[in-house]
Amino acid sequence: MSTGAAASGEPAIQARGLVKRYGRITAVDHVDLTVSAGDVYGYLGPNGAGKTTTLRMALGLITPDAGTIKLFGRDPRVEGVSALDGIAGFVEAPRFYPYLTGRTNLELVAALDGGNAAARIDDALDVVELADRARDKVGGYSHGMRQRLGLAGALLRDPRLLILDEPATGLDPGGMRDMRRLIRRLADQGMTVLLSSHLMGEVEELCDRVVIISSGRVRYEGALDDLIATTSGRYELRTTDDDRAAAIARAQRGIEDTSRDGHGLSFTAEEPTAAALSIALGEAGIGIAALVPRTATLEELFFRMTEEDADADAVTVAVARAGATGEGAAAVAEEMRA
Repeated sequence: MSTGAAASGEPAIQARGLVKRYGRITAVDHVDLTVSAGDVYGYLGPNGAGKTTTLRMALGLITPDAGTIKLFGRDPRVEGVSALDGIAGFVEAPRFYPYLTGRTNLELVAALDGGNAAARIDDALDVVELADRARDKVGGYSHGMRQRLGLAGALLRDPRLLILDEPATGLDPGGMRDMRRLIRRLADQGMTVLLSSHLMGEVEELCDRVVIISSGRVRYEGALDDLIATTSGRYELRTTDDDRAAAIARAQRGIEDTSRDGHGLSFTAEEPTAAALSIALGEAGIGIAALVPRTATLEELFFRMTEEDADADAVTVAVARAGATGEGAAAVAEEMRA
């Protein structure tokens, strides 16, 4: 990337009020997000949430209807391809000529990019572990190998920001593991990575910051640890007598949302209250097999946010189809939620 952009201290990506509509459908609805230099940033959302549309706007492939999106402080709509200096990656699956070898495909990519890109082909092939298959035709590559070749093509630009759209989609477990390791290695070398994915385990393992988008709207943006910390205070309890333990827990001041399933009990409480419960159970002669704090997984939080949004959208559509307004709209909405 250019020295000026590198020295500016600007975020790698900054979107403000970003909107994209296709007819009556709003694919991206006033999205704000900030990817700081050095982030491994997860961009999460169900299919059709607007993730790929946002990435296309970031790369200048389509024009927003409102708002701005800048890369290291530079707007592709204003500065054209020069705003993409030091930016690389792929949106959706990378495409190559299947009748040419992996190396020849990379040579064509390097010729388009110019500069010193051709001199980086060998290093890029080594990084993605395709050096021994570089002279084979891409038509004989597995899906995972093609994904890694796409990453090699991105690395020819010597990027400071790498944008990857569902890089592990369609890979077998071994391919997913290899892709995660590769992305982690690049991030550890100081590269900023924006990873668009619907694979929660992949994001939870790799990313330090996330944005969750649903129906084109941001539901959460910030540190992954902060998001997961919002669910602290939940405990799981297994005892020698869960019936009596449940009764004692419900009678204990400060314990809320006590529930029971086939695995034991769960409840919400502050740490001192949970400790007091353990003493009360011991005094009652109830043995504690396990008392452990539990935080929600990223997958649980993701579904909680996106399913709430889907329910709200279903209500809106039902109201619109019913042609209801005022009290009629409220009645339709109430019936849908019941």
